[in-house]
Amino acid sequence: MEELNKARKKIDEINEEIAHLLDERVALVKEIGNIKKKNQIPIIDKERENKIFEKLSKLKFKSAQFQEIRKIFEKILSVSRIIQDCSYKIAFLGPRGTFSEQAAQRYFSPSCNFVPLKSISDIFRSVRVGESDYGVVPIENSTTGSIGLTLDLILESDIIVCGEIIERISLCLIAPETIEFKDIHQLYSHPQPFSQCRNYLEENLSHAELITTKSTANAAETVSKLKNAAAIGSELAGKIYDLKIMRKGIEDAPNNYTRFFVIGKSQVPETGKDKTSIAFSVKHVPGALVKALKVFAERNINLTKLESRPSKTTPWEYFFFTDFEGHRDNKICNEALEELKKYTNMIRIFGSYPMSE
Repeated sequence: MEELNKARKKIDEINEEIAHLLDERVALVKEIGNIKKKNQIPIIDKERENKIFEKLSKLKFKSAQFQEIRKIFEKILSVSRIIQDCSYKIAFLGPRGTFSEQAAQRYFSPSCNFVPLKSISDIFRSVRVGESDYGVVPIENSTTGSIGLTLDLILESDIIVCGEIIERISLCLIAPETIEFKDIHQLYSHPQPFSQCRNYLEENLSHAELITTKSTANAAETVSKLKNAAAIGSELAGKIYDLKIMRKGIEDAPNNYTRFFVIGKSQVPETGKDKTSIAFSVKHVPGALVKALKVFAERNINLTKLESRPSKTTPWEYFFFTDFEGHRDNKICNEALEELKKYTNMIRIFGSYPMSE
């Protein structure tokens, strides 16, 4: 036992050394967080984190494997992000419990101050005037297409797109703890989830009265105060309003995803796995659009989105909203954007950002 106690005493000494070093690190993390906030620099910096792991991988360890050390540092970096995130305000499309909030919490740390706002326009205004540090707005759905209002607001403002989130829309049947499935006589939700769960409802809840609400979160809040009623909404809404999850994944189409933009005021540095969003209009001459798109094809730059949207200022004039793989600061991408100017009347670069995993 003396040998064991001796080893444990040494561990206690090392623990104290580690704790003091971590305390020093926390102080520096807070200092860096303040610098980032002052200069509108995003909290998440994948390039920096990759460099940390790259340096650690080159160190020689006597007993530990690199992957063991990496796991410890992954936790340290995770806690560091939480510390830096604490003072950040993140605006999202409310009320509480929406898929927008669920996406925002997955992208940022739960320690952030999440602010529910009533409209997408309010989110843009909040970020623009500095009430919020970042905003999370829906940009497109895999089944219903783009959100026109978001596209218009991005085009009209000087807001920068600094991130994207791909959120699977998994709909849950949620209800108070006391209710049994057979006792559900009323079902609350937004019209869209009702249509997305049509087959499930016909097979399992055809007897229930469908009552529409402004959002799935509103449905959850309403049901939390009722008997013999359930709601269709997110798992997060169930947790917020203290409802049990009766069924998960009741949507008819399992591949239903919504893409969100993270908007802010600062450009994001290159990470090596980025995407850039732009809009442009072409000159009214034959082959103008072909020539514009050719600047990407010639450089083997992959376009992930191309969508036309009418200009609100000139009849029969269109803007082309485009996403492509690569960062605007990358040499090849920058060359493509410069050449694109030759074939366009207008070009707006909304931002480059890490691709969603």
